[in-house]
Amino acid sequence: MKPRFLLFTAIASTVFFSCVSSKKYQSLENQLKEANTSIAGVQSDLRNCRDEKAELERQRAANEAKISALTEQNTFLKENNNQALKQLQDLSVISSQQAESIKKSMDNIGAKDSYIQNLQQQMARKDSLNMALVMNLKGAIGNMADEDINIKVDKGVVFIDISDKLLFKSGSYDVTDRAKEVLGKVALVLKNQPDIEFMVEGHTDNVPFSKGVLVDNWDLSTKRATTVVRLLQKQYGLDPAKMAAAGRSEYHPVSSNDTNEGKSANRRTRIVILPQLDQFFKLLEPAKS
Repeated sequence: MKPRFLLFTAIASTVFFSCVSSKKYQSLENQLKEANTSIAGVQSDLRNCRDEKAELERQRAANEAKISALTEQNTFLKENNNQALKQLQDLSVISSQQAESIKKSMDNIGAKDSYIQNLQQQMARKDSLNMALVMNLKGAIGNMADEDINIKVDKGVVFIDISDKLLFKSGSYDVTDRAKEVLGKVALVLKNQPDIEFMVEGHTDNVPFSKGVLVDNWDLSTKRATTVVRLLQKQYGLDPAKMAAAGRSEYHPVSSNDTNEGKSANRRTRIVILPQLDQFFKLLEPAKS
């Protein structure tokens, strides 16, 4: 009996420890899958940031090329004016009125130089602010699927595209609970930048729509835009003077309406971070003499 008992004990112990090892293995395997998923999300964010950085660098290079051309033109004009002034002075055929006119021309060129330098500084500052804003938005929103929300910079303007399925119930302008969560995160970033002005645009696909007070896609897109603006103002405290709402209907698609995927991409709400145009208009004002 004793040998049989010992054999039974040994078999039971082996089965028990084998079971425990299997559970530990499964736990470690789950942890590994979670780690891989997290790494994939971080790698995706890194690729997006690199793409946006490359786009900003391309735009900056184009602007610097324009500024360089203007600078060369100014240098050429300066040299010609200096040479002409010297020749006229040497010949003693220049009148005081002509000398004053040439002096004013030189002063204007100097003012243009100052304008170019100021413009360079403004563009560099705007590029930096846009990149910081995009990074803050991505950090606040987290690893959300690209088909639901997309943040990008195009020609110096920041765009936030949010799919309609994330914000609204189908065929309605009533926001979902998930919409309040997402818009709350966006509002937190925008609220920390009080000088920023933005526009909320509603977009639809090209499928004809009519329901209740909504006559067509114009009505639906406009109602959705004003709903988002109203929520940002009343629930999250954003300054209404810094916001605007617009309905774009079906006429500014980002994809073809010939496929279901394209229609889904076109049904979106877009938040456009507007450039500070007053600063650039101020640069264009003539210098006061």
